[in-house]
Amino acid sequence: MKLNEMNGSQANAGVGNAFKQACVACCQKILAQLAASKAAIFAEAHQTLGAHEHLLQLALNEAEAVAAQTKYPHLVFPTLATEKVRAIVAWDTHQRSVRRSNPMFALAA
Repeated sequence: MKLNEMNGSQANAGVGNAFKQACVACCQKILAQLAASKAAIFAEAHQTLGAHEHLLQLALNEAEAVAAQTKYPHLVFPTLATEKVRAIVAWDTHQRSVRRSNPMFALAA
């Protein structure tokens, strides 16, 4: 009787281990997808916002953190990151127009 119980628990442990390894592999795959998306968005946006690299990195980190709180971060992140990058581009465009229209602000920068 005890031998059967031990064999059963060992079999359950093997199934549990396989499930654990599958979960870890799935999480690693999602993290790799997020990292690849983040790198691609950064590379594309860096051409436009070269001077604001730090601001771009912060926006992408924020998008990643918000996406990680959802059920499907690998699906949410690219859209959220793109929105944040567009907001930075709009801000940068606005700042440039303000500096051009008022030379006093250009000296302050």
